[in-house]
Amino acid sequence: MPEYTHTKTCDRPSIKPAVSKDLGKQFFDDGYLLPVDIYSPEEAQAFRDELEDLETRLGDIKTGNKNQLNYPHLLFRFANQICHNQKLLDVVESIIGPDILVWNSTFFIKEPQTETYVSWHQDMKYWGLNDTDGQVSAWIALNPVSQANGCMQFLPKTHLGEMVDHNDTFSEDNFLTRGQEAEFDYNPDDILHVELDPGQASFHHGKLLHASPPNRSDDRRIGYAIQFIAPHVEQAVASKDFAMLVRGEDKYGNFELLEAPTDDLTEQALANHARVLNYQNEAMYEGTDKR
Repeated sequence: MPEYTHTKTCDRPSIKPAVSKDLGKQFFDDGYLLPVDIYSPEEAQAFRDELEDLETRLGDIKTGNKNQLNYPHLLFRFANQICHNQKLLDVVESIIGPDILVWNSTFFIKEPQTETYVSWHQDMKYWGLNDTDGQVSAWIALNPVSQANGCMQFLPKTHLGEMVDHNDTFSEDNFLTRGQEAEFDYNPDDILHVELDPGQASFHHGKLLHASPPNRSDDRRIGYAIQFIAPHVEQAVASKDFAMLVRGEDKYGNFELLEAPTDDLTEQALANHARVLNYQNEAMYEGTDKR
């Protein structure tokens, strides 16, 4: 995985959350919004503390692909609380409208001084969802996120082009399920390094090309990625799919709606988590013999 030292960072005024047509326009023009103030640094630290306490309780429980913590909003009350944050949802509403489902979420945790990375890719290439403009990903920093610890990298406006071909590598160091790598040419000087303070968020389009290099720092890099969709979106690959209504109403019924967990790591929550992981992997690994 190449490591970049270019200095094009998100050194711009932070965005205040609101329901705003201007935010929606900016998002679809550029393919992203950042940085957006969602939580205070103290609140972000409290969430990190709760996450790390719950990690000690997981034991041998399978929480996702490649040892990732997928769908934590189905397992942990605090992760579900973040998905319902009104500031977060105001920005999402500006992008996809007033009716909002959570389709997926993942804690992306890069341990210090490790080789884990994310290759250049487009999310919508592998999710099986049929409307690329009906989805938005939010990425919330639970500690300082910088180039030193492997912040995300965006290639602005690449969501405006066609979906590019991807090559499956199944690299163990790659966070992505299939180790997929986009096949395209680009200028490294165009990379935008998504540096965030604790509690800040970035938002990106499902077709925006993005990546992140390894963590070369002495602390973990912890981000919570949440995928929001509008209820009209459909799953076109997996035989069944799930979501959670967090604002507005669902007039379409394209997804089986799940309830918030009543406590952490309950038997029902673990059963729901396993069902969702199994069905969504039909889309994630479609066309391969790996699961």
